[in-house]
Amino acid sequence: MSSPNTSFKAFVSWPSAPLTASLVRNALNSLARPPEISEALPNDIPTQDLLQWSTYDLLNHDLTYSASSSSRTLSSSYVIRKALIRKHYLARCVSNYLVKHPESLLARGVPRTWDLELSFADELDEMWGDELYDLGHELDEDSADKWWILKPGMADRGMGIRLFRSKEQLENIFLGFENDSEDEAEEEDGTQDTSVVTSQLRHFVIQEYLSDPVLIDPTEAPLPGDTATPGDLHSGHKFHLRAYCVASGALTVYLYDRILALFSAVPYSKPGDNADGEEDGQPMDLAAHLTNTSLQTERGESGVRLLDELIGCHILSPTEGSRNEAVLTVEDVQDIKDQMSEVLAETFNAALNMSVHYQTLPNAFELYGIDFLVTTARYSSDSKRRFQVHLLEVNSEPAIELTGPRLTWILQDLFVSIARTCVEPFFSATSDADTKDDWAVGEVRQHLRKCLQVEVRGVGGW
Repeated sequence: MSSPNTSFKAFVSWPSAPLTASLVRNALNSLARPPEISEALPNDIPTQDLLQWSTYDLLNHDLTYSASSSSRTLSSSYVIRKALIRKHYLARCVSNYLVKHPESLLARGVPRTWDLELSFADELDEMWGDELYDLGHELDEDSADKWWILKPGMADRGMGIRLFRSKEQLENIFLGFENDSEDEAEEEDGTQDTSVVTSQLRHFVIQEYLSDPVLIDPTEAPLPGDTATPGDLHSGHKFHLRAYCVASGALTVYLYDRILALFSAVPYSKPGDNADGEEDGQPMDLAAHLTNTSLQTERGESGVRLLDELIGCHILSPTEGSRNEAVLTVEDVQDIKDQMSEVLAETFNAALNMSVHYQTLPNAFELYGIDFLVTTARYSSDSKRRFQVHLLEVNSEPAIELTGPRLTWILQDLFVSIARTCVEPFFSATSDADTKDDWAVGEVRQHLRKCLQVEVRGVGGW
């Protein structure tokens, strides 16, 4: 029997993510009326309101869909959301949306992308005359400055990523994957590299590689305890932004305004400037190009900053002119966050137009990790903007443990905000409709910025 002060029961289970489990429990215990928390789902149909805040595979999706007059169920994931979280589905989603809405900001807010499905390198020959015709035409122009990035559609944490600039290089990449798959069983040494297992070698995306990212030296924003003093000569490192996004109901989208900046391990140089491995057929050294923390576990937290901590750092991108004058300002950071919010809202609008693969529910919410890259404004049609934000991918159940101990406090704050914004109002005795209507798009509460609010028809949307 639950305590009279308990408003609902909560099923919380994250077997492979103990940090997430701890954050969820702490967030729920912070509520005015904490729930009774259990690591097991009830065996029968619950007679009391139930929260499922668990890894996707352990959720009872039948309970999410079921309607009961005696109880309510809220779940921490939408059941169908491939249009967002699978790279090849997201590519199709954006492409289809741009056909209908060519004026959409996604035309510049997402890199040009092709999705393909193949298992063997010789299948490329037929694709050059069909789905990859436009890409093949650009590769035939043999531009030394234009590069492309290949990503397996089902892989994550940087696995399987390759850079190329010719048809021959792409074919060699797939031949290398075939050879790797033959040796896969013999080389299970657990090393941190960008190899990819055979089961992930079917769906791929090819994106235009944005070779002019904004560059900053993270040592200009020293970590507590750093003894080294930054010198006058800085090394520009590539970084991407990891933002946490919360989708709730059918449908409101929030952006958590504490953004992470994740840096590459070595200073940046354009592809081809250092042709390590390019000429001898070996995979290119991607250390300057990949910013995934999962590939840099030996560095600890040295490559992780908050975006706000970079204010005042020199911008070392060649297009920014004098290194002594160009710095990241408060206004720059605000504009970057504004763009992230705009691109995020439009991405969810695109997903809603692909309803077979993205379906909202009034009794679900979900946390996503969104990866963005910031480039100089030459990619932007808005001459007033100094930078352009690009959405790279959307991750479900993001690997928050890689944030590191120093910034765990932002995760604690994030989960409390989710509990108070998505969970507590759902089980409240009174409707939260007035609160939602009062919260304007663009307004920030509890460090959650509302990016989008729409009413979605169908599947109990409203």
